[in-house]
Amino acid sequence: MTLVDPIELSQALIQRPSITPLDEGALDVLQTALEGLGFSCQRFVFSDEGTPDVDNLYARLGMEAPNICYAGHTDVVPVGDEADWSVDPFAATIRDGLLIGRGATDMKPSIAAFVAAVSRLLEGSAPAGSISFLITGDEEGPAINGTKKVLEAITDQGETIDHCIVGEPTNPTALGEMAKIGRRGSINGVLTVNGVQGHAAYPENARNPVPDMLNLLQVLDGLHLDEGNAHFQPSNLEITSVDVGNPAHNVIPAQVSARFNVRFNSEHSGASIEALLRAALLETGLEHDLNLTVTGESFLCPPGRLSDLFVGAVETVLGCTPELSTTGGTSDARFIKDYAQVIEFGLINESAHKVDEHIALEDVEALTQVYQHVLQHYFA
Repeated sequence: MTLVDPIELSQALIQRPSITPLDEGALDVLQTALEGLGFSCQRFVFSDEGTPDVDNLYARLGMEAPNICYAGHTDVVPVGDEADWSVDPFAATIRDGLLIGRGATDMKPSIAAFVAAVSRLLEGSAPAGSISFLITGDEEGPAINGTKKVLEAITDQGETIDHCIVGEPTNPTALGEMAKIGRRGSINGVLTVNGVQGHAAYPENARNPVPDMLNLLQVLDGLHLDEGNAHFQPSNLEITSVDVGNPAHNVIPAQVSARFNVRFNSEHSGASIEALLRAALLETGLEHDLNLTVTGESFLCPPGRLSDLFVGAVETVLGCTPELSTTGGTSDARFIKDYAQVIEFGLINESAHKVDEHIALEDVEALTQVYQHVLQHYFA
């Protein structure tokens, strides 16, 4: 059995410019590495109206239960202005002990670390169960043609995932600080107020929608959603945009719209947040249109065997105890939690999505050791 070098595989993955929804050969690189370890691989290309096609990979080693799955994504966000980077974003440059490139934190080296950990595990003996990979190219995008559809497809084939590790970058500043055992839900809102366009000097002939919008936004901004609970921080509503689209000083606009996002904890559901928002705005008596989209429900995987394995591995390898947290944004764990017990643990997220995204080489090796420790004790 050939050992996989986590740094070399990280570089090979980063060198594929797989900006969502493009794959650019990233999954081919991963599939070749996994097939070299004996994995059986399936590719799923999914489509949906109004969204780009997305290539996905499911790979499995072994046929017996339990099946522990590693889930992640090879797609990355755009680089922004490439001139701002000190290196080619897709050259996977190593400098001063750092691996620099788009996806270096989020999350190609995490995938490479788990592949390397599996290769080290197999140096001993075959696991008493199965190991699988569920890798999408749609996590940074709309998340429509990725993980959710792969889970549905493999379940239809009779596949069962017992436990899942999502390799998102979960640590704020140092490896081992934090693992995620849940996430808050998210709901996007678009609020629109219509008026009547007119001359600013003749307001009696127009109806300005802006004052009504300001009053409505004041109601939203003043909502107290909850105090949080033992596992979740308080829910919050953030107004993210107010748009009139009016370049003229002397024209009363015909319409104004605003966008906002609510991150909600387990005290709520998407439906209860929607009801709360609609009721609060209705009480104002002001005419408006409100469009709401729930992009994920809150969830919690209570501490148990999987989190215990990670706490033990981090304590052994890194000498610290990770906080079991539910902070941060959404991830594909919101889909996986309906199929398996899930935990998220990966690299440091400090430079994620930034110019000169980077990770320390020693952290990639340390993460490989943490993953290996988890696998060894999972199958013990």
